[in-house]
Amino acid sequence: MYSPDHGGIGNSRSWFTYEELSEATNGFSPDTVLGEGGFGCVYKGVLSDGREVAVKQLKSGSGQGEREFRAEVEIISRVHHRHLVSLVGYCISDQQRLLVYDYVPNDTLDYHLHGKGRPTMDWATRVKVAAGAARGLAYLHEDCHPRIIHRDIKSSNILLDINFEARVADFGLARLAGDANNTHVTTRVMGTFGYLAPEYASSGKLTEKSDVYSYGVVLLELITGRKPVDQSQPLGDESLVEWARPLLAQALETENFDDLVDPRLEKNYVAGEMFRMIEAAAACVRHSGSKRPKMSQVVRALDSMDELSDLSNGMKPGQSEIFDSREQSAQIRMFQKMAFGSQEYSSDFFNYSQSSYRS
Repeated sequence: MYSPDHGGIGNSRSWFTYEELSEATNGFSPDTVLGEGGFGCVYKGVLSDGREVAVKQLKSGSGQGEREFRAEVEIISRVHHRHLVSLVGYCISDQQRLLVYDYVPNDTLDYHLHGKGRPTMDWATRVKVAAGAARGLAYLHEDCHPRIIHRDIKSSNILLDINFEARVADFGLARLAGDANNTHVTTRVMGTFGYLAPEYASSGKLTEKSDVYSYGVVLLELITGRKPVDQSQPLGDESLVEWARPLLAQALETENFDDLVDPRLEKNYVAGEMFRMIEAAAACVRHSGSKRPKMSQVVRALDSMDELSDLSNGMKPGQSEIFDSREQSAQIRMFQKMAFGSQEYSSDFFNYSQSSYRS
């Protein structure tokens, strides 16, 4: 099935002919379109061995030349994680360039949160999606060699499997993070309006913390049920982040979440988990990139919610008795030290004073 004249990517990656992919997608039929992004269209396909795939056909003139395309293939070939979409293969044929990914069957987070007529996503599922996406992104940032910046984290790039496990998708905008100063100035800003970190949108300065900001916007979507930009909202409230900033501070100070939380949840959530999710979102969307957490810190914070719930004994989140109880667990003490930078709960990582949102 595969061309013997081309080396594969790694041991299990494959090179496809254009004809094979055309056949798999029924001639790139409009009926098989899964979605369309800035770089091209994605089709559902079935390979000759019955495997379901998603075929990303890049637009000609999309700005991604053959060198960039091969670099993207090289990047994706390094990525193996249960919360990331795997590359199956690729095709270069004349001016056609295509990437072949695993097919993830349960649509996107955007579809389930914002799609018309969709049932309300329950709180436990939202927490699961948040934690899974965080793990996938942390892997890109900290466990890949060299590290990878995604550059287009958004709810429509978080795919869901049948168990609602998150799989971060679309590395079409991914770039390697340079080691020098951990920054990279790009020639043009890419990404999606509503998710762009302020320093990236204004200067093109790119770090892992740009992705952290975008992830924070996704957390806000999960918490509030609102879109990142919603023109149907009152004047001045169209931007989710700007609308949420004062409400985040208020919720964390008063432990009353009503003004912030998605009303469709009808208060069916665990208060301690909501507190931690709001806390993480507030930290991720800070104006200053250097004050945002690393994704590994976010993972630890979200993973700690189980312990927080187990030890809460009915106490409200934020009351000191919870955190005194947490002292009983050496594992949680280590988490506090790593995520917060000290044994103090209200440390720099989760400092939710009003000023922290403006810095």
